[in-house]
Amino acid sequence: MVTKQLLKDLPEDADLRRADSLAREIFSDVANKWALLIIEALGERTLRFSEVRGEVEGISHKMLTQNLRMLERNGLVDRKVHPTVPPKVEYTLTEPGRALRATVDAICQWTQHHLGHIEGARQRFDA
Repeated sequence: MVTKQLLKDLPEDADLRRADSLAREIFSDVANKWALLIIEALGERTLRFSEVRGEVEGISHKMLTQNLRMLERNGLVDRKVHPTVPPKVEYTLTEPGRALRATVDAICQWTQHHLGHIEGARQRFDA
């Protein structure tokens, strides 16, 4: 967490420790498994709804819709509707979304790197 010294020049809304801060709200939005997996799935590509759903195994139609809307609301995903019948809707990461993807990639790498250790710890804990 960021120290008070580093936060002194930032607005109160940037303080993740404050329950009512905008930063906490944004953090809460993007720090969920579905949002992270959607960001990772989109990567540098433009995908249709069904393609995103195919990339994120186990996500329901409802959860994908809610998370894509939340990511769009936060400016991390761009939604483009083509005027066709039926409508063609495509999703792409915005510049801030691509920047966040670098962090998501790091979390994925961390998970893969420490998978064995975590699995062993869970087995010992559950024994």
